This record gives sequence, C-alpha cells and structure tokens, in this order.
Amino acid sequence: MTEEQSTNTGNNPKHAMMPLISVITVNYNQSGVTLDFLESMRKISYSNIEIFVVDNASPNDNPDLIKERYPEINLLKTPINLGFAGGNNVAVKKARGKYVLFINNDTEVEAGFLEPLVELLEENDQIGMVSPKIHFFHTPNTFQFAGFTPLSPITIRNQAIGFGETDTGQYNYAAETGSIFGAAMLIPMKIIEEVGMMADIFFLYYEEHDWASRIKSAGYKIYYQGESLVLHKESISTVKNSPFQIYYMYRGRILYARRNTRGFRYLLAMVYLLFITLPKTTIVYSLKLRFDLAKAAWNAALWNITHFSGIHESPKLTKQ
Repeated sequence: MTEEQSTNTGNNPKHAMMPLISVITVNYNQSGVTLDFLESMRKISYSNIEIFVVDNASPNDNPDLIKERYPEINLLKTPINLGFAGGNNVAVKKARGKYVLFINNDTEVEAGFLEPLVELLEENDQIGMVSPKIHFFHTPNTFQFAGFTPLSPITIRNQAIGFGETDTGQYNYAAETGSIFGAAMLIPMKIIEEVGMMADIFFLYYEEHDWASRIKSAGYKIYYQGESLVLHKESISTVKNSPFQIYYMYRGRILYARRNTRGFRYLLAMVYLLFITLPKTTIVYSLKLRFDLAKAAWNAALWNITHFSGIHESPKLTKQ
C-alpha cells in the first residue's frame, strides 16, 4: 500500500467503485512482525483502504518505528494492554470504512486477497462476517483453516476444516461456515453498528466465536471465502502452551459457554467444563510436570466462578 492508496481521490474509476476498507491490526511487542505484515499490504491490488495499527501498550517495543517506516498508517497507542478485542475496538471507533478487516499482525497477505472478500459481502447483505482461506506461513500450501464445523454447545469445541491438508484447490469456494477465524475477518460496519463490537471481557481467545454467535443470533450468516488467501505465522505474540495462553484459552472457553448457552445445555456445558475437562487437564499437565499449566487452568475456572457482574455485556460502537 502506498500513501496514495489510503486517500480517497476518486480520480481512478476502478478505485471509485471500491468501497473503503478499514484495516485494523494489533501490535504487542512485535514491531518487526507488524512491519512484515504492512509490507505485504503495500503490494495488494485493492486501492481504497485505510490502515490502523493499535499498539497495545507494548512494554518491550518501540512502535514508533512502524509509523516511521509506514507513514501512511494510523498508529494508535493504548495506555494499558487491552487484549485482542479491546485493542481492535479502539480502532473501530475511528474507522471510516464500509467494511472493517480485522487481521493479525502475524500474517502476510496475497496481492489479490481482499477483492473476493469484498465482492462476497457486496453481493449478499445477509452475510455478517467472512474469513479467507488461511495457510500456515512456514509450511507453504498447508491449510490452517478452510472454515469451521459448528461449535458444540456442550464441549465448546469445533474443528478447522482442512487443517493440515495440502491445498490442491479442494476448498476454493465460498460457503457458510460454523464460526469465524479471528486471524482475518471482514465485517460490514453496519453489522458492528447493529450488533456491537467484540466483547472485550474475553481479553484473548473465543471473542471472535462469541461475536459470530451474536451476529448469527441477529439473523446474519458467517461465511468462508476460499478464493482469498492469507498466510499465518501463528502464536507469535503468545507463547504456545504457556500459562498465559492456557489461562486465557480456558477462561474464554468457559466464558463463551456462560454467554451463549441456556437452560439444560448450559448446565451440561458447565458440568463438562468444570467436572470433566478441568480434572482431566490437571492430570495431563501434572503427568508432564507442567504444574504451572495446571494452575493456570484452575485460575481460569476460579475467575469464572467468582465473576458474575457484566459478563453478558458487549460494548456498543460509539464513533470518535
């Protein structure tokens, strides 16, 4: 993306036909990774975009380097770490686009990845959000995501379609999917205005599934677009199998059930998560001598047991 790409000049007929896309990515101690992402964005064929980089109060980073290298972007700095949802929500309030692309900073994009996503939403106003095909960055042509199976209301688990498969074109189609993939998702601004922003109570993990559930409840569809490709480096900002990751993943899983299940299904989900999953997780981690991970899972359960106020609230969009 050049500086001219982020400006609505209207001189180019093709540009004039492209609705403005607000691109939002969050940086946390990974300016180098964010720079790689922005370099790939500079090469895309879609010309009508604005980019927001939200630095989530990085303690060991200098996000000013991002603005110095890419002066066309809007750099927003938060005073504290607001998490994935909270960081994205800061930029949504300032975004002007007809559509908003939420995309991880640990991704790199194909030149023509945006057009198929936009065209799908332009053609069908019943689609509330769409994710592209995702490949693992370090293992080229290998799927991470080609849609999701529906999230189980009891186990609060789903499966990524195509995970680990070699891409031979078998998922080059657009179709309704069970949930959205937070690493890259395009959403109409009107949907955010209607449904609200991501629930920042999650901080990290499951917030995109919660958002997809709310959008589906509002009568819209969740889609996968296999004609668009994004490459994902995965788990750069959070160390895999760290206490931090286990805590927020298990905390978010229980919190999702509390926000999105009712009646007998809610009871079954709580029994499964607290009296089956938690003991099993504790035993598995203890056998591996990872008592820190077992403790993180228990702390996540304890947070849900002790927090009741405001868990069902979702922030409304107020423009700044």
